[in-house]
Amino acid sequence: MIRCLRAKIFPGAAGFTMIELLVVLVILGLIAAFAVPQVMKRLGGARTDAAAIQVQNLSTVLDLYRLDTGSYPAQDEGLDALLERPAGAAKWNGPYVKRRDRLVDPWGNEYKYRFPGEHAEYDIYSLGADNAEGGEGESRDLTSW
Repeated sequence: MIRCLRAKIFPGAAGFTMIELLVVLVILGLIAAFAVPQVMKRLGGARTDAAAIQVQNLSTVLDLYRLDTGSYPAQDEGLDALLERPAGAAKWNGPYVKRRDRLVDPWGNEYKYRFPGEHAEYDIYSLGADNAEGGEGESRDLTSW
């Protein structure tokens, strides 16, 4: 049906040759070979940027928690104190974080919290994509200090 319709509209045209189809496929392959690595690099950078912003947001939320309760959450309470009232937190005015997934970095690992901190009054950090200390690029540590 399509072949007959094409023959009526374009007399003498039989369709695409195999060479033409192969040339188009090679061009598409070349475009994909150059574009995909660039897109993946941007995606990794976006996750790193998002984690850095989330660490800073958690720092701000912890400061608000301290203003309400008089101190930062204890080490054993951790960042869960931002979601649920810890025992003995009389002036807790939370939840300070709406959802538990706000306490998880873009790679699916929980943010680390240390109180008292080694670098500041408290430390919040993500170990990056590799979930191990150190690293570069997407695997670098993202910290509040």
